[in-house]
Amino acid sequence: MSAEPDGPEDRLRRFATIWSRAVFPVTSTSSTRPEFEEQLLPLARRLSLALRARTFDAEEGRAVGAALVDAHCTDPEALSHSLDCVEAYLVLYCGGDGPREDLRARSARLQHAMAAGYAQALRERTLAEQEAISVAALKAQGVVAQALHASEARFRAVFEGAAIGIGIADLGGNILQVNGAMVRMFGGAEQLVRGRNVMDWTHPEDAPQVWKLYEELVRGEREHYHVEKAFYRPDGTVLWTNLTVSLLRDADGNPEYQLALMEDTTERRLLNLRLRYEATHDALTGLPNRTLFFERLEKALGAGEGQRFGLCYLDLDGFKTVNDSLGHAAGDRLLVEVADRLQACATAPGEMVARLGGDEFVALTTGPDTEREVDELASRIMGALVAPISVDGRELTVRGSIGIVEGPAGERSPAEVLRSADITMYRAKSAGGNRFELADPEADARAITRHGLTTALPTALDRGEFFIEYQPLVHLGDGSVRGAEALVRWLHPQHGVLGPDRFIPLAEHTGLIVPLGRWVLEQSVRQAREWRDRHSGAGPLRINVNLSPCQLTHPGLVQDTVDILERTGVDPDALCLEVTESALIGADDDLLKPLRRLAEMGVDIALDDFGTGYSNLANLRRLPVSVLKLDRSFTQSMQQFPADPVDLKIVEGIVSLAHSLDLTVTVEGVETGAQAEQLRILGCDTAQGWYYARPGPPERLHELALVDATG
Repeated sequence: MSAEPDGPEDRLRRFATIWSRAVFPVTSTSSTRPEFEEQLLPLARRLSLALRARTFDAEEGRAVGAALVDAHCTDPEALSHSLDCVEAYLVLYCGGDGPREDLRARSARLQHAMAAGYAQALRERTLAEQEAISVAALKAQGVVAQALHASEARFRAVFEGAAIGIGIADLGGNILQVNGAMVRMFGGAEQLVRGRNVMDWTHPEDAPQVWKLYEELVRGEREHYHVEKAFYRPDGTVLWTNLTVSLLRDADGNPEYQLALMEDTTERRLLNLRLRYEATHDALTGLPNRTLFFERLEKALGAGEGQRFGLCYLDLDGFKTVNDSLGHAAGDRLLVEVADRLQACATAPGEMVARLGGDEFVALTTGPDTEREVDELASRIMGALVAPISVDGRELTVRGSIGIVEGPAGERSPAEVLRSADITMYRAKSAGGNRFELADPEADARAITRHGLTTALPTALDRGEFFIEYQPLVHLGDGSVRGAEALVRWLHPQHGVLGPDRFIPLAEHTGLIVPLGRWVLEQSVRQAREWRDRHSGAGPLRINVNLSPCQLTHPGLVQDTVDILERTGVDPDALCLEVTESALIGADDDLLKPLRRLAEMGVDIALDDFGTGYSNLANLRRLPVSVLKLDRSFTQSMQQFPADPVDLKIVEGIVSLAHSLDLTVTVEGVETGAQAEQLRILGCDTAQGWYYARPGPPERLHELALVDATG
């Protein structure tokens, strides 16, 4: 086997060589095969550029198809061989490093455009021939009428030797003469054509104007007309033609005969239908693809008043696991079986199923009563997925999540409908999957807003849109301010001030939580340094900073913390890092190692939201924590008198256990004086909540600390 060509030009030349070898044997040209290859090289270059262009331009494909006709590639096999060559080798030799699936889809569209350009150019060439024949026929109409004109021999040569079908009939529609080409079009028996009447050749797919134009012509009101028309052959097959009919007048100008010129377009039509099918159907499952689905959806949404639509957007649950464990071939077989089952669910008029890509399918129903029908369709789909699917001897259980959008036609665009269905489908998946959910405008708006926030997050930090508020930590014994918890806020240009619950999960999902967390840590520690410098008489104020699970696994956590403390000149014991209990449940030594290093340096580690993670209390002994932050759910009942005795016992037990392990206890969410007093009696060390102060600017904490210091 020869080596693969090195550069793009070599690969392009190789493609042109393969193309010329495929097409040259069926080309009517005086050129040699190498000369013909040189003619194809610029066409190959145009295809290569169109394949890799940023935006698809069908005109390039049509131009290449037309150029084939100019190069005398007019034999039908020339087009077929060219399309086969483009399909097999264009992406291989000219696709570069682009995504193969996208390149193959674009190659299919280029083939369709080539076929269209080829057909148009061939049609124009044929029409030129027809025009020449028509001129000759008009000049020879005296011959037909008088049968004695001197140019009859010349007309007969054109008549019999033409590649297109020619027939002559009287004004009553009786066929008088046909040439060999027309006879061959209708199966090869002249007696089956000559003597018939034109009116016998009606076809169900005739356009309404065909016979109207015919009547105008035989009445002398029209000189000619051109239409696309189908004919039944004697064997029942269909012949598709480009048909031109002209009126022949006698020497006095009176209508006498009609002349029909016929070009057989059956093969070209079948090719166009095949290309159209391939462009609008999924190659794996045979279902309509995204292109055809959007055409149908757009048509449904543009229906008249009183019409409605219903759409089910299906995504298989856990399909990636099948691909990863059994391989993509098994995944493909699973998709084919799912597609067959879905197709069986949508057989009623106005229903269709399509595959959008991957393991995503859509089902559409239209009509006046889709509110009921779309629910039934979704139920049928869920029912169709219940039975296991056998793949390579394994019984695979398939489940799916469905988002349903239903409504009146004419109110939303296809893109808006599909976006709503996609959002709703993910809502069903987030709820556990194997279910369907109905679209909710408010949920859609939240999802769109969430997407907008996710998109804006990366630049928000650079634009300085984040700021920090501080909530005091108060000692329950003497009421003094011992420090504060740093709480980051986002001042969004459109949405105003956003709390961490709105954007921290998004930052964790996008990975921005690491630089954002580093910024919060540095700003908070600098603030602690400011407090120390301004309030040195009352002892240092400790700063509590939250760590997300993503930050815990980041390799630079310890070094970042050390660098920030050294740059700001703050002692490690002035910093407390808060980690949620859920982040440390089942944590291994690798995850705990950076926390242990920080604790050894003197940084306090607080176990936040304690009591929400259902962890083993004995597990506390191996965690490098020095503070327990008791979740507010344990102390809410203490806001009223008398407090729930069970809650009192639980808190008392936790405090006793914590103190026995040399841990201090901080309580969140203190909102009343009675609650604060009860927690003091139970032995809690520090507290925070609206009873003392809401989160605010750093100056507020400084003022509170001064009040404590001055009594």
